[in-house]
Amino acid sequence: MRTVPGPADRVVVVGAGLAGLAAALHLAGRGREVTVLERDPGPGGRAGRVERDGYLLDTGPTVLTMPSILRDTFAAVGAQLTEELPLTRLDPAYVAQFADGSTLPVHSDADAMTEAVREFAGPAEAAGYTRLRDWLTKLYRAEFGRFVDANIDSPLGMLRPELARLVALGGFRRLDGQVGRFLSDERLKRVFTFQALYAGESPMRALALYAVISYMDTVGGVYFPTGGIAALPRALARVAADAGVKFEYGDAVHTLERRGTRVTAVRTASGGRYPCDAVVLTTELPESYRLLGRRPRRPVPLRAAPSALVVHAGGPARHPDVAHHTISFGHGWRSTFDELITQGRRMSDPSLLITRPTASEPGLAPSGRELYSVLAPVPNLDRGPADWAAESDAYAEEVLDVARARLLPGFEPEFTHVLGPAEWADRGLVAGTPFSYAHSFAQTGPFRPRNLPRGTDNAVLAGGATVPGVGVPTVLISGRLAADRITGGTR
Repeated sequence: MRTVPGPADRVVVVGAGLAGLAAALHLAGRGREVTVLERDPGPGGRAGRVERDGYLLDTGPTVLTMPSILRDTFAAVGAQLTEELPLTRLDPAYVAQFADGSTLPVHSDADAMTEAVREFAGPAEAAGYTRLRDWLTKLYRAEFGRFVDANIDSPLGMLRPELARLVALGGFRRLDGQVGRFLSDERLKRVFTFQALYAGESPMRALALYAVISYMDTVGGVYFPTGGIAALPRALARVAADAGVKFEYGDAVHTLERRGTRVTAVRTASGGRYPCDAVVLTTELPESYRLLGRRPRRPVPLRAAPSALVVHAGGPARHPDVAHHTISFGHGWRSTFDELITQGRRMSDPSLLITRPTASEPGLAPSGRELYSVLAPVPNLDRGPADWAAESDAYAEEVLDVARARLLPGFEPEFTHVLGPAEWADRGLVAGTPFSYAHSFAQTGPFRPRNLPRGTDNAVLAGGATVPGVGVPTVLISGRLAADRITGGTR
């Protein structure tokens, strides 16, 4: 594994999102002097928080998996996850709702899920589920430690015995076809392949190795932290500060001072200057390349993942049986992905992720009130350049109408808070999407933008745009991989 040459005692981390916080904790735990610079008034990045009329909204991720990665991140400075951020395991992890009116609770417990599938689709599908679960587990074990949770310097670094195992398991075939080897019920296939959209691909095109995301959800389990997802970056920042990490908020990074091929200091817009031996950049990739003064050449331009419109809404508590997470599927499936990714159109028959965080923590809303977040995938601004600044509110009402018809009859919100491509773009997110670049084959593993960019000896990248990719667990891993590039690996 290549590492930053020369001294690396003082490190500046640009960005106090999850990747930057993870990098800071791992670096501090290895004895480095760390300063984190953040343009916002507090930590969180995309995992933000809005307080409105007594409601506490998570404006970023709503699904949390793989608590072992969180545990390792806190443990980097000797902190205990259970003491710093209590987690509740959601059971069911999701409820899947289908256009024919059927529903399926998705359990991470093997016996409970097998029985649920048997009741839902019969004994043959239940037997297929047990084989699918076994395949997901084998795929995860072959893939995760060597190809996700590790720095790889070049495609040649993929040539390991585990690669042959991945090939034998069908990891480089199409996700939809591989899951179809175990399940014939089209509704069940959706439950174990919709996660491809997290990777910016359709299940019909995504590599089967991205079934590892399904493993995280449906086998590893889904969790919810006390205080909501926004409590996660706050806890990480608090522990990092206790470990000696210095934080400077409310000032954006403007330039990098250089001496030859090394960054010697980071300057902020207000004129602050922070000398360093190494720098970790968690800014959006175009901004990172601007700061570095060099954009790597690629034979094919990077392709962004689809975006999302999210409607946060609060109102009277009239639907106490709605689960924490509901995946509401429309009739369309192949057509949905074709509209989003190929045609750059909004879904004509939308599938939605409806989250009710007050199902697990009523205190996130005033007494007698419920809080919902309704996520509808939409094209990114490169693929479907709509005037979202003018159209967001109208489409948000359409999305709420669909949610009312399927799950929340009679729900009339006291307020709505809408986030869509225009808002993501205002935050500087590439193509107006919070999901960064898609995980096509040409943008996966060693073909994804490198975290050790050429041309600067002591700069490292972290975040969803670089390795290993998008998602809370993988972004946290990216922070550790960046720290490994500076200090050398610890595993």
